[in-house]
Amino acid sequence: MSDPSDLRCAPEGLTQKGRRLWFLVPGDLDTPTGGYGYDRRMIQGLRALGWRVEHRALDPSFPEPTREALDQAISLLAEIPDQERVVVDGLAYGAMPDCAESQGRRLHLIALVHHPLWLETGLDEARAESLRRDEVRALAQTWRIITTSRATARLLQGQGLDTGRIRVVTPGVDRAPAAAGSPGPGLRLLCVATLTPRKGHDVLLRALADLAEHPWQLYCVGSSDRNPLWADRIRRLRRDLGLEDRVSFTGALSDAELEGQYRQADLFVLPTRFEGYGMVVAEALARGLPVVATRTGVLPDLVDPQTGILVPPDDPETLGDALGRLLGEPALRRHLAAGARGASSRLPTWTDAAHAFAAACQQTPGGDAHG
Repeated sequence: MSDPSDLRCAPEGLTQKGRRLWFLVPGDLDTPTGGYGYDRRMIQGLRALGWRVEHRALDPSFPEPTREALDQAISLLAEIPDQERVVVDGLAYGAMPDCAESQGRRLHLIALVHHPLWLETGLDEARAESLRRDEVRALAQTWRIITTSRATARLLQGQGLDTGRIRVVTPGVDRAPAAAGSPGPGLRLLCVATLTPRKGHDVLLRALADLAEHPWQLYCVGSSDRNPLWADRIRRLRRDLGLEDRVSFTGALSDAELEGQYRQADLFVLPTRFEGYGMVVAEALARGLPVVATRTGVLPDLVDPQTGILVPPDDPETLGDALGRLLGEPALRRHLAAGARGASSRLPTWTDAAHAFAAACQQTPGGDAHG
């Protein structure tokens, strides 16, 4: 039986013209990450369904807000009329428990949780516990919690939050032609991930360092601005491992440029230490790319033995073994590429996701339509 809180394809009749929704996101909505991409697509999709969506920018210092950032958030929320639906991206929401408590009684606060703040890689124990307490306290004030995966929903349920308030709205994909692949002679590997510790670029570089006998090139697409110190460390590791001629860091790319990277790739790899959903993996499957990723979060729901290989997180040796198999076995690559093309037709579209998001914002926690 399907989970009733999973709204990947909700009935279109639940979206009525004239609905209004406020959507608060920290910093620049055009920031090139999966979470911001999800926010953009939801705003666009809801507007296409006839919703009036009022986007407002919170201070970019979240999830480590300054005092001024918190004051701005309180002022912004205070200006919104009573009983309005207000979506706050989880990058900010979990870091503003006092604001949530002060506004939760008069507003229908909707927390959009891509990835719990307290589970970010690299936090010391005390900081992680402080973030957990704040985030759970803030989430307790919500009218609705929307997560992008069942794995994240289960994590939140384990914190004692009201299950009836949680809805899962998985990201969609754009239908796309199958990747053409590289012209050769070697294979072109693609990793799309912001340069942060959680994404595991260090694990990937160590895995590839032992595969020098295979002809390959790795292209890592993703911003280095989120954690410049870590990005510098990864570049030094590339140098120390002798991979400067084989590994390219492109930085953040436009949608058109990223599409070009997918089109030329032969294999997609995501060495993440934890992933709430992994939109980039779904996008790789939508283009018929074999996937090597880690067995964490929701990725086992996306990648099966017909579409890719899953390995334990933080295990460069096993990751290297998996990559070595695919680099050396063309028949296996063809088999997984065919499986990925078959799986792509079963992935929800962004239109499906927008309908589901609208339903989650319109239903009361008890499940009835909210007027």
